[in-house]
Amino acid sequence: MPVPQWDGRPERFRPPPRVVLFAPVVISLIVQVPAAIGIAVWTHVGWAAGIAQVALAAAGALALLGAGRYPGPTVAVVAAAALADLVLTPDLGPPYIAVAFAIVLAVARGAVVWAVSSVVAAWVAAIVLGSMLGLSWHPFRIAFTTLALAVCFGIGWFVRVRRARASAFRAEAMRRRQSAEERERVRIARELHDVIGHALSQINVQASVGLHLMDRDPEQARTALGSIKETSKSALDEVRTVLGVIRDGEAPLVPQAELAELPRLIRGIRSPGLEARLVDRLAEPPRRAVQFAGYRIAQEALTNVVRHAGATEAVVTVERSGDEFVLTVDDDGVGPAGAGADVADHGEGSGILGMRERAALLGGSVELAASPLGGTRITARLPWGGVA
Repeated sequence: MPVPQWDGRPERFRPPPRVVLFAPVVISLIVQVPAAIGIAVWTHVGWAAGIAQVALAAAGALALLGAGRYPGPTVAVVAAAALADLVLTPDLGPPYIAVAFAIVLAVARGAVVWAVSSVVAAWVAAIVLGSMLGLSWHPFRIAFTTLALAVCFGIGWFVRVRRARASAFRAEAMRRRQSAEERERVRIARELHDVIGHALSQINVQASVGLHLMDRDPEQARTALGSIKETSKSALDEVRTVLGVIRDGEAPLVPQAELAELPRLIRGIRSPGLEARLVDRLAEPPRRAVQFAGYRIAQEALTNVVRHAGATEAVVTVERSGDEFVLTVDDDGVGPAGAGADVADHGEGSGILGMRERAALLGGSVELAASPLGGTRITARLPWGGVA
């Protein structure tokens, strides 16, 4: 059963990692280096100061290359370069946007302590050094810079929260997909267990009958061989249906079994040593999902009777009780304590478990008890209005 990766929602566009890494570097270089050159020429600061301005502008941008692996140290280096640039050009300096990128990248990657401590230390140092060097900055410039830094932290936190939510959403989508795949594997295993187990049990019974009557009653032996042929063909069709859904999601090759198929199912298990009959008390059939579950539960119960109960009589009863569909399978075999290897050897084996799971999917139940016939009674109760 295919499950969409994003739970039915379109996957959001995510830029390639190289773009995330190099875009801030390129943008910072394009903005800061030409601005530093232009300001140095315009203010006539001299060759040494001009080269220092350009070097600091390039250093902060290139330092962003380490933001991918070391976002914390990177924001510290960029903040230090921005501090040096600010002190070197107190009146007019290039727009140092590398520090904004460094803050956003550091906070988004979880290096919040590094970002806060580095930026606060650099900003306090700039104000202290400015006062020590006799530099005078307008209060509006200080307030605007502080607000801009706070906005960078806000953007970084927003990106961090979005990334965390996207990661949680992907993890939940993966969990749901794995859960759906696990449920589908269980369903397929249950289908194959029921189909193959019942078919092999029937074939085994009919083959035994054929061997036993081969010399004394060739006609009856021929009938047993015909039953083997019909049973194997039906089982192969059902197995192909299950495997076709697994392989290509194809439509079923044969219709899903319904309660109308119970007479054929019961005829298939009859043998000289086992008499099986159907008691049908239904005025109308329930919904398709209930019919299919009821058929499979009856099939598995009869398989257990043939394989484990050692019974000579089996009775399948279908009826409606209020808002419930009730299926009862009685036998005169060894009883609940030895109703089969399913119960005796494993406490509750795959057959009984499969019946319970089928009933639970529709909100019903399966119970085991002693039968009035002396063997085991399996009773399945399914909501009449189960999921179609």
